[in-house]
Amino acid sequence: MIYTIDAAGLSQAFLSAANKLVNCKNILNDLNVFPVPDGDTGSNMSMTVTAAAAELSGRSFSSVGEVMNVVAGASLRGARGNSGVILSQLFRGMSKRLKDCEIADALDLAEAMAEGVATAYRAVMKPVEGTMLSVSRDGAAGGAAYLDNDNEIIGMLKATIDAAQKSLDKTPEILPALKAAGVVDSGGQGILYLLEGALTYLETGTVVERKDGEVLPVATVKAKAAQTSDADIKFAYCTEFIIEKNNPKASSKLFASNIQKKGDSMVVVDDETIIKVHIHTNNPGYVIEEAIKLGALINIKIDNMKYQHNSLSSEDAPKAPAEPPAPFGFAAVAAGEGMEELFKDMGVDQVILGGQTMNPSTDDILNAVNKINAETVFIMPNNKNIIMAAEQVCDLTDKNIFVIPTRSIPEGISAMLAFAPEVSAEDNASAMQEAASLVKTGNVTFAVREFKLGDKTMPKGKIIGLTGKNIIAAGDDPASVAKDLLAGMVDDESAVINVFYGEDVSDEDADKLREYCEETYEDCDVLVHNGKQPLYYYIVSVE
Repeated sequence: MIYTIDAAGLSQAFLSAANKLVNCKNILNDLNVFPVPDGDTGSNMSMTVTAAAAELSGRSFSSVGEVMNVVAGASLRGARGNSGVILSQLFRGMSKRLKDCEIADALDLAEAMAEGVATAYRAVMKPVEGTMLSVSRDGAAGGAAYLDNDNEIIGMLKATIDAAQKSLDKTPEILPALKAAGVVDSGGQGILYLLEGALTYLETGTVVERKDGEVLPVATVKAKAAQTSDADIKFAYCTEFIIEKNNPKASSKLFASNIQKKGDSMVVVDDETIIKVHIHTNNPGYVIEEAIKLGALINIKIDNMKYQHNSLSSEDAPKAPAEPPAPFGFAAVAAGEGMEELFKDMGVDQVILGGQTMNPSTDDILNAVNKINAETVFIMPNNKNIIMAAEQVCDLTDKNIFVIPTRSIPEGISAMLAFAPEVSAEDNASAMQEAASLVKTGNVTFAVREFKLGDKTMPKGKIIGLTGKNIIAAGDDPASVAKDLLAGMVDDESAVINVFYGEDVSDEDADKLREYCEETYEDCDVLVHNGKQPLYYYIVSVE
């Protein structure tokens, strides 16, 4: 029996939990409610915990609070998709509860889980029951109830797992879409895998082994990445540390502003009593002097990246003066060369590769934002599953960030068209969001499993047309399905039809669909673009 856990034990338990989840990611992806090729919950959750595992691997820690602080910060920056962001918020809440704990007992862990659940619920604008949120909540409640009889950690974790499993089993009764698909909630199942992986370590002392190989220590990962960019290293010292704030109410914004001019690749994560700092700089001494003003420093790590490559260069070399920042900048998520070119032609500074099945992380979006030399940056996620990850960027940069909650490529394009450089950022954000809300989007793709259309059961591989989550057309030919899809979208008020054809559609087929639309909807302007997007034969929009 185990009554307390120290930093080493918690770190190993987390690695075991992460590896269990990674091993089961394809199972989670297959628990996709809708028969479209976007079953990415497993991939998103596994990449989120892998980001945290990489920070833990190969390191030692002095307290369980320090372990959870690293997990919370790394998982936030590595969060992908809604499930990844929610998972990072669970860890963030746990970190808050354990921040002062050198070791933790069962009560500490149970209360940390409860705080994690509360933090995750606060992070979601409209929490939905029957999801990973309710599974986490019910699991935490089960663990807390166990403490009425015993305070042993393994027993408490087993009670948490039992309660979470019962909650997971109920998810199809809560959400009809799950029941119709014959599956449980994939995010909730992911929570179960994490808990089970941690239990394996606590019961056996052995970390679950990853099937796709070991997690590399963070130093190894960074060294390999550096080998590809040695000629581009402008700032020599990779400087990382944690500030234990003297005043919990003190803001890190002034500090971040002061050190930003001294380097690049800067990440400053302010988590109330602790600030996590990462920057590439030629003046680590200056960065540390500024940091000491906020509190004591721990986990200081400074690597000379140029020395690692045997390519030292003078720090006294003259530097070209930096251009003044523009008032506005833009970042958009898109997949497909044609989509990327279209956004860049419209003035988007950074196009982040992503979309269905490949949601970019918060860190990916943050890195793009940091490359934009502008005071205010508008972010267009262009996918409902990327909005939450984009929103986390607001707390990780000193730039003025507006996330326009676009859910599709056409919405992102309409948002860009609504931008007016002569008006304020706030007015632009409102206008861009309103423009996006007026767009109706449809997608033509293929079914990855059997599905129902009306009272008919349709086979896997069928071409399907969707508006939102609703399948309204199916057939054997993408163009025919696109026509049926448009028939349900165009009405008397429609003025513009946009058609984006994917990498698996020929120019000739796209031209035929354009001719059909021009003849059928003669009162509408028809615009056809070669988006070259994967997975989706056509993305169509009506305004």
